[in-house]
Amino acid sequence: MKDYKELSICTDATETIKKAERENIELVWDRKIAQEPHCGFCELGLSCRICTMGPCRIDPFGDGPQKGVCGADAEIMVARNLLRMISAGSASHSDHGRDLVEVLYAVGEGKAGGYEIKDEEKLKTIAKIYNITVDGKTTKEIAKELALAMMEDYGMKKKEISFVSIAPEKRKELWRKLNVIPRGIDREVTESMHRSHMGVDNDYISLLLQGVRTSLADGYGGSMIGTYVSDILFGTPEPKVSALNLGVIKEDYVNILIHGHNPVVSEMIYLAVEDKELTDLAKSLGAKGINLAGLCCTGNELLMRKGIPMAGNHLMTELTIVTGAVEAMVVDYQCIMPALSEVAKCYHTLMFSTSDKAKFPGMEHIEFNPENARERAFKIVKLAVENFKNRKKEKVYIPVTEVKSMTGFSVEAILKALGGTLNPLIDAIKAGNIKGAVGIVGCNNPKIKHDYGHVELAKKLVANDILVLTTGCANVAIGKAGLQVPEGKVFAGEGLKAVCNALGIPPSLHIGSCVDNSRILVIASALANALGVDISDLPLAGSAPEWYSEKAVAIAFYVMASGIYTVLGVMPPILGSKKITDLAVNGLEGVFGAKFAVEPDPLKAGDLIIEHIKNKRKALGLAS
Repeated sequence: MKDYKELSICTDATETIKKAERENIELVWDRKIAQEPHCGFCELGLSCRICTMGPCRIDPFGDGPQKGVCGADAEIMVARNLLRMISAGSASHSDHGRDLVEVLYAVGEGKAGGYEIKDEEKLKTIAKIYNITVDGKTTKEIAKELALAMMEDYGMKKKEISFVSIAPEKRKELWRKLNVIPRGIDREVTESMHRSHMGVDNDYISLLLQGVRTSLADGYGGSMIGTYVSDILFGTPEPKVSALNLGVIKEDYVNILIHGHNPVVSEMIYLAVEDKELTDLAKSLGAKGINLAGLCCTGNELLMRKGIPMAGNHLMTELTIVTGAVEAMVVDYQCIMPALSEVAKCYHTLMFSTSDKAKFPGMEHIEFNPENARERAFKIVKLAVENFKNRKKEKVYIPVTEVKSMTGFSVEAILKALGGTLNPLIDAIKAGNIKGAVGIVGCNNPKIKHDYGHVELAKKLVANDILVLTTGCANVAIGKAGLQVPEGKVFAGEGLKAVCNALGIPPSLHIGSCVDNSRILVIASALANALGVDISDLPLAGSAPEWYSEKAVAIAFYVMASGIYTVLGVMPPILGSKKITDLAVNGLEGVFGAKFAVEPDPLKAGDLIIEHIKNKRKALGLAS
């Protein structure tokens, strides 16, 4: 079928891909090959199907049509498409946040079943940001009032969403000058769809500025709400050691995998797996117990808070089923391939969907809400346990043993490690032991060798004394490579190694799921405020080496708009417009103090980031 080592750098991936080929299982890489060659117009952003006067396309070589039927040129077409990508990505993360706010409200109402407030102190801290008085009120009263205030952030009652307040004053002044401060999360997404409708906004600069405003509604709105409410409901993460890769699937246990993004579901599955009656049932059927493992961002949520191991990231999801040892996979929403149920049909694995907004062919739909989640979770786990007897031993193959990984580095945990203040980090940056920090985030993409971009970029950066922060699928890749345990300091330069020794931390810190990129914004804002500068003055960068989703486009834009240089490993569909491409890689620097670069080679991307950090240090008067 293929050269396996060209598909992934991971042994667990390549070995299970071989097994899938032997068993005639179609995987994401097969479907990618079947789609080639990809549409060149789409890749350049030069196709439009917004209305039925088309679909239209523009000839990038100038020989064919240069305008759509409505008269839209390359700049309008590319800008419309990009704005819609940002809007869809922002809507996805923000709707995740909304689901959590609804649970918080139900807790406040006393109608949330097994859910409760796990971090009361954080509840009060966030309530104060919303100008909610906490003295003399019960926890439930505060929770309900905060939930209602957060719901207003989704609407149009405010001039500015609440968490914009954490940004440095210089950054807020810039946003106000450019008129890009989000007024409401849903408002910005809706306005973006309106503006990109045929016959509305036809100025590419105006369209892109609305894209920035919509992305900020995600980063400082929906995603930040999702992160904070998760901490309030399920506990703020603290450092702990867990494990990664397919080796966390246990041959002699009932294996249940949680996949998606919503911790509302995974929290109840976790409780059910811990139940003695269900554990005894598993043992009565010949298993040693029940083993829970995560995939993608739901996995990251469980990893951060519970230490539950992760079986893999996006491109590993089909391969977990190919092991033949998974009794059930429970999904909620986002990054879930419809093909999973087809793979499951070839094994004994049961597939369960749980969200009212995400149904999949071939999956049994058992819908969760705050009132019934506990009961439904116990039902699913029991069905999974009973399915153990249907496992075919001859099909079981787990090619690797697990790799240890350290997790749980919330903002609070990082501050605690630093003694409660950012000063030690600032001192390390000034002294040059830490040259700067980079967030490596995002997905996997079959166009890029699986995990290669994440791992090689992280290795290059830490070797040059640059601290790495990871979220989402990038975390699994970098953790599997050994960079997320204290022993990973062997990959670090001498300065960063000294910091790792002093604090007992790895050179790469796992800070959460994709919505938890908002933690990076909090840290960057806090550093800028402590130094009295803007975020764009700091030696920081962001990178998504293997991104694929619309959510990643929204993330990239709010990171850039915050003043952080952003390097992508996959080209977004903008090359059809010379003006927009030039704006992204050059012109934005003069507007936001940050810009984009695209470099698929992670080693070359590392060079770009290192040079950028040197320049920022020089501008601050620090030794390079």
